Amino acid sequence: MSAYFIGLMSGTSLDGVDAVLVDFSGPRFRVCGEAFVDYPAALREDILALQTPAHNELDRSAQLANQLAQRYAQVVQQLLANCQLDASAVSAIACHGQTIRHAPERGYTLQLGNLALLAELTGIDVIGDLRSRDVAAGGQGAPLVPAFHAHAFHDSSVSRLIVNIGGIANLTYLGRDGAVSGFDSGPGNMLLDAWIKLHCGQPYDADGAWSASGSVHPRLLQQLLATAYFDAPPPKSTGRDLFDLAWLQAQLHALGEPLRPADVQATLAELVAHSIVNAAQQFLPAVSAVYLCGGGARNRDLRQRLQQRWPQVGWHLTDELGLPLQQVEATAFAWLGYCFSRRQGANLPAVTGASGRRVLGALYPA
Repeated sequence: MSAYFIGLMSGTSLDGVDAVLVDFSGPRFRVCGEAFVDYPAALREDILALQTPAHNELDRSAQLANQLAQRYAQVVQQLLANCQLDASAVSAIACHGQTIRHAPERGYTLQLGNLALLAELTGIDVIGDLRSRDVAAGGQGAPLVPAFHAHAFHDSSVSRLIVNIGGIANLTYLGRDGAVSGFDSGPGNMLLDAWIKLHCGQPYDADGAWSASGSVHPRLLQQLLATAYFDAPPPKSTGRDLFDLAWLQAQLHALGEPLRPADVQATLAELVAHSIVNAAQQFLPAVSAVYLCGGGARNRDLRQRLQQRWPQVGWHLTDELGLPLQQVEATAFAWLGYCFSRRQGANLPAVTGASGRRVLGALYPA
C-alpha cells in the first residue's frame, strides 16, 4: 500500500473544497500538492437551505450529496494533474463531507457527500463519516483537528495555541509537556460572510476592509457575547445550528435600534476576536505564541483585533511552522484517513468528551 493520501475539506464557510495530497512515508508527513474548487452560488444556496427543516429534505439531501461527490471528484482530478500522479498511486481519499446538521447533544452529526459515488468516479478508496464514531462514544465529534495539530505542531520547548478560523473558530492548546486540549470558541468567518453577502453581494470581506470601515457597537457586542455558548465549559462544539444569519437578525431585532451595516460588520469582527481571546484565557493554560490558520487568518482587520485584545503573546501564521494556513485542515483530514488505514484511534477524548480513543471513519472501497 502506498503512503499517499488525499484530504478533502469543505467547511462551514461554504466557499468550496480544499484538497491536498500528502505523503506519510517519511518520519514527517509531506504535502505534495494542493487544489481548490469553488462552490457555485446555486450549490451554496442549496447547502444553506438544508440547514433548517423544510419540505422534501430526504430527496434534496440525496441530490445534493450527488452534486458534492461530483465536485469532490473534480478537485481530486485537478489535484492529481497538478501532482502528475496516477490515481492508482493513492491509498485513499479522506473526505470530510459538507456538514448540514451538527447536534451531538441529540446523538448525531451529519455531513453530506455521496462517498460511494466519489469512489466510483475516482477509482480510489474513500474514507468518510469521520465524526460519527466519536459522537457514538459520547463525544462532540468536533473539533477533530487538535489531534493532528499535536502531531504536526507540538514543540517540547514551548506551549502553543493553534487557532483555526474557518466558518467556525476552534482552538488547540499544545503544552510543551505534551498536554493537548481544544474546542470550538464560536463563530469565525461564518457571520461575517453572511452579513457582507446580504448587504454587499460579496462572498467574503476581503482583508476585513468593510469591518475596518465600521465602528463597534458596544451594546450589540455585549448582547451577542451574552449567548450561553461562550461561557459554557468545554468540551463543546458548534456550527450553523446556532450561529447563523437568523440568529444575528434576531439579535439585531432585540437590540431595538437601527445600525449601519458596516457597524454590524465591525461588531461581528470584534465578536470573533473577543470570543477567541476570552475562550483561550478562560479555559486554557498560558501560552507564549499563537499560530493562526484557516481562511480567517487572511483577514487583516481580524488579525489586528486579535493582537489588540491579547498583545502579551506573539501572533503568527502556521506557515512559519512549515504548513501554509490554507492547507492545515485538508492535511488534518488526510492524516485522519492515514490513521484509519492503520486502525489507530485518532480522536482526543480530552477534547471531544468521548469515552475513549476510537478509530474514526468508514471505508468505501473503489
